Amino acid sequence: MSIVLSTAALSAADRIERWHEAVSQTFIPLDVKNLEEDPSPGRIVTYQWGATQVSNVQAGSQEVTRSKRLIARDGKEFLILTLQRRGSAVKEQDGRQCLIQPGDFSISDSSRVFRKKVQGEFCFTSFQFPRKELRVRDEDLQELTARAFTGHGGSAALVATYFASMAREAAGFDDFVGRQAVATGLDLLALFINERNGRCKPQAPDTGAAMMVRVKDHILRNLSDPDLSPTAIAAAHFISVRYLHKLFQMEGTTVGEWIRMQRLERCRRDLLRSPAQGLGVATVARRWGFVSPSHFSRVFRAAYGIAPREWQLHGLSGERRPPE
Repeated sequence: MSIVLSTAALSAADRIERWHEAVSQTFIPLDVKNLEEDPSPGRIVTYQWGATQVSNVQAGSQEVTRSKRLIARDGKEFLILTLQRRGSAVKEQDGRQCLIQPGDFSISDSSRVFRKKVQGEFCFTSFQFPRKELRVRDEDLQELTARAFTGHGGSAALVATYFASMAREAAGFDDFVGRQAVATGLDLLALFINERNGRCKPQAPDTGAAMMVRVKDHILRNLSDPDLSPTAIAAAHFISVRYLHKLFQMEGTTVGEWIRMQRLERCRRDLLRSPAQGLGVATVARRWGFVSPSHFSRVFRAAYGIAPREWQLHGLSGERRPPE
């Protein structure tokens, strides 16, 4: 179901105020400065899939700013991926400035100051989702804000093509399909960010990076095994447990924490499907290696702020909303 906001029926004098309200209500609070003598009509069509929002926006020349004052007021941490469809824009964030042209995509982080200026009539599609949904390092993400990506090849092309397809099909997606499509899109975006920061480059077989790739692949293929442990993982790769722990420490986490988060994320997705499949919470937990239902409930609530059963009930009621 879409939400449409338009200023076409308003007088030129009223359009500026209504557009400012529409932008801040639809997205995050922003200061909007009109750059036209006679403001053009503006239109926003929005689709909501859980905490992810997809919006098609068209309007005339303007400048939007996310200031320190607005950040302090709401404290929300969202990422915004924007596909520029018509017109060009200049974006500033993290000490950089870039020109974004039709066919490019860019990334903004609402937790830090940014500015975007567009000249002439424009049209873009934005995807806004909670920062915590994208599991990449903060420093890696900051390297890619306020940069224009053409999507002509490599992982950038995958991201641009996939998100453009989601935008075209958004009207036909229900909440469940939309959520699943976004989950895949976030995986592609994480791959893109990691690749751009050199974390996916081929390495010599004996390097730690190459070993980490093999270790993580092994873990993901064996998540359902409740006996998966650092000792078993190290033995399978002929390395010491100490070295295994060191590999994960270099990424700012631990073996156990990484395994737990991978299991929890798969449980979270499966719990939305489980009502249709006739599966209970305990069954989903066991599927991904959690032996104790009570332990699973505790760690799920600690991670997402909601009990597994409550999360599943959101799916049953058709009001599936991810944890804030």
